[in-house]
Amino acid sequence: MMSRFSKFLSLSQKALPKTSPSHLGRPWNGAYAASSRLYSTAAPHSPQEPSILKSTSPASSAAAASTATAPGPGTTTMESPTVARAKATLEAISGTHPIYMDFQATSPLDYRVLDSMLPYLTGVYGNPHSRTHEYGWEAEKAVEKAREEVAAVIKADPREIIFTSGATESNNTILKGVARFYQNRKKHIISVQTEHKCVLDSLRTLQEEGFDVTFLPVQTNGLISLDDLKKAIRPDTVLVSVMAVNNEIGVIQPLEEIGKICRANKVFFHTDGAQGFGKIPLDVDKMNIDLMSISGHKIYGPKGVGAAFIRRRPRVRLSPLLSGGGQERGLRSGTLAPPLIVGFGTAARLCREEMAYDHEHISKLSKRLIDGLLAIPYTSLNGDPKSRFPGCVNISFSYVEGESLLMGLKNIALSSGSACTSASLEPSYVLRAIGQNDEDAHSSIRFGIGRYTTEAEIDYALANVHNQIEFLRNLSPLWDLVQEGVDLSTIEWSSH
Repeated sequence: MMSRFSKFLSLSQKALPKTSPSHLGRPWNGAYAASSRLYSTAAPHSPQEPSILKSTSPASSAAAASTATAPGPGTTTMESPTVARAKATLEAISGTHPIYMDFQATSPLDYRVLDSMLPYLTGVYGNPHSRTHEYGWEAEKAVEKAREEVAAVIKADPREIIFTSGATESNNTILKGVARFYQNRKKHIISVQTEHKCVLDSLRTLQEEGFDVTFLPVQTNGLISLDDLKKAIRPDTVLVSVMAVNNEIGVIQPLEEIGKICRANKVFFHTDGAQGFGKIPLDVDKMNIDLMSISGHKIYGPKGVGAAFIRRRPRVRLSPLLSGGGQERGLRSGTLAPPLIVGFGTAARLCREEMAYDHEHISKLSKRLIDGLLAIPYTSLNGDPKSRFPGCVNISFSYVEGESLLMGLKNIALSSGSACTSASLEPSYVLRAIGQNDEDAHSSIRFGIGRYTTEAEIDYALANVHNQIEFLRNLSPLWDLVQEGVDLSTIEWSSH
């Protein structure tokens, strides 16, 4: 007799439209087999394993091998029944969902992360701040272990990690906290026009409180000018805040050079590391980073948890935003959430152990995607082509409206910009900052590539984008003029 799950899976597959990408290797079937690698007892180093893993140390090679080989026939797995049920549920709905290419907005939860969280959602439910019994001790031990894992990714001291609800809270805590603590001596802050909205809004709040804020422009490649930074620093500058990896165009700012300038001028250096943590090598000592904001759900961890790195030596002081029980060194009062923090810690450990593998996988798919998209006439890559995180690909398609393109690509989960401003009809302020006009900014689409993206999904996306671009351009009278060789900038448009 057919089980309820089998019947549901069968019906859901029959209900699929013919254009559904259900035949692709989805994150929760083919690609999500990677999530079970931790439990695999298969032989290390499959023939398809990237060579980058073979040059690592014996200890890291063992970890890398476990991430490179999916369980084969007869492989013994040790995942919990709850995780198995979660996989079955996702498999059941996978045929009705678009393929996911919006990894800058969020990332799917790694099943190994889920498995590590489950005990702290049920049996180990103590308050980590309860110091008088075993329930509290168990929870506190798990939190401190996660703190060590997060610190290890950026080579920090675990005591310098403060857990928060996410990067937005961390940015608010750091920017407002540092500015208010030192306001009697210094009231000038430097940031960049292309920062995340929570940074920009926090700085505007400080402006209303009397602080002077300088927003540096960026060059056409999205990177700041170090000379502009040097010129902007004043005797009363307290803080420089520059994002590590831009969430819209993926450019990586020259953090080490910025850190040297800040340290030489005795100015604190903060970076919003939400898009870079666990994806690119970050060393807070080598880069002279004093403060960093970190997010959990960008690295295949749970939503609702993040961290702030706050340097101890030389010590950075800040005024807390929240008053209460004085948790987290008195900087962030409130009861911590052990299940989320444990998941965050596991996600951080996996990113550290698998960074080389993930980077090679994502870089390979990114090149395939960029080459295929730039083969379309009148397209351009936004942001520096070299100093960038390969998993963020932002392309402008001239003579096409981006929102129309997104609607036509309904079987692919994409974005035209930041998820935090996706409801706005205004063109991206990041693209405007790099010199894009409103038309090109409106024609831009962000493609996100992650740990579970497959080559088949890239090819599917390319085929659909090519078809939709051709279809939409054929509807545009401007495209006809361009085909005839007319320079649109020479046309005088009449107003009605």
